[in-house]
Amino acid sequence: MSFSRLVRFIAKNGRTYYGDAILPEGVSDSSLAKKAFVISGDVFSDYIVTNEVQEIGQLLSPLSFSDIQTVRLLGMNYRKHAIEINTPIPKYPVLFYKPKTAITGPFDSVKVPIIAQEAPGKIDYEVELVIVIGREGRNIPIDKASEYILGYTIGNDVSQRTWQIEKGGSQFSTGKMFDTWAPIGPAIVSTNLIQSPNELDLISKVNGELRQSSNTKDMIFSVFELVSFLSQGTTLRPGDLIFTGTPQGVGMGFKPAKWLKDGDITSFYIENIGRIENKFIFENKERAKI
Repeated sequence: MSFSRLVRFIAKNGRTYYGDAILPEGVSDSSLAKKAFVISGDVFSDYIVTNEVQEIGQLLSPLSFSDIQTVRLLGMNYRKHAIEINTPIPKYPVLFYKPKTAITGPFDSVKVPIIAQEAPGKIDYEVELVIVIGREGRNIPIDKASEYILGYTIGNDVSQRTWQIEKGGSQFSTGKMFDTWAPIGPAIVSTNLIQSPNELDLISKVNGELRQSSNTKDMIFSVFELVSFLSQGTTLRPGDLIFTGTPQGVGMGFKPAKWLKDGDITSFYIENIGRIENKFIFENKERAKI
């Protein structure tokens, strides 16, 4: 039996498990899971969803560092977002990367280091649908792309716009590379449950205030087009993560801009996946030495 909603969690007994989240009938928000069936084996190949049930104490990133290969991200992939930041609609997917150390859990804090606080500290949020690759492939045709996807999760592409845009020399990745700057979760929802990834509502809130409200239909390049494009001449491997871009409503899109501050809480929701929530903690010089 294959999983429906893959979670990684610390159980009430203190041990860490992969599991298949157990939800009440009619509930699709994986963050509400209190228990999970324990999964035994390699979640990318030979695994078993056992009958053992464990209580969830804390949801972690649905993949461990050792199971993640690369973290690819797409920029300007929503039409209305490209318009709000005054950039041309791209002719090809705009690709950049983050290190694995940027990955953190769905309810973990995001740490803002001293280097990212340069005045003015233009810290921004981006709700994104994340593709999780489950099978190795290269030069994948669009109509076969779904066969290489393990499932989907939610991501926050945290960004520092000063480094990303204003420092010169194309510092796109520098403005996004910091530790904990890519929370994901709460679960990887299987392709059996999400068969039409470009028909999902997604929203973001900051301290309860609605900021982004859109649908993946507004993507310029669809989920399957992205998987196909990124595999051209390049092998995609199980555990690769692909952040698919963000819709309109980011902080830099407002007039005046709405940058994140110390203590702010972002809450993201994507239909049929669930919710993640992260508090932003600005490191001070003393805390940064620890």
